[in-house]
Amino acid sequence: MPTLLVLTNLPDADSAQTLAHHLIEQSLAACVSILPPCRSVYRWQGKTEQASEVPVLIKTAEERYPELEAVIRSHHPYELPEIVAVSVERGLPEYLAWVAQSTAASMSSRPSGTT
Repeated sequence: MPTLLVLTNLPDADSAQTLAHHLIEQSLAACVSILPPCRSVYRWQGKTEQASEVPVLIKTAEERYPELEAVIRSHHPYELPEIVAVSVERGLPEYLAWVAQSTAASMSSRPSGTT
């Protein structure tokens, strides 16, 4: 199963932590790395802006991306959040297998009698 690295920036550590927990609890991400704050400079509505932001790196399976994007959008405070997904071309096979296993639909959400 292909793996994605999804990047987004949030305005503060609390919102990054909240998003990370939502994604992990719903098995939409195997791991969410919350990085130290950075300074972003960007053009928004015709003006150059700058802001302190908290970068987040999300490891997930490609098949979970639509749900993951929906959760990011619904929990993100920005009008237009940065959501960028990069395909993982190579990686430690055991790690990539763990990402796939961690983001598979949970057994408890499947109808009884299915595997």
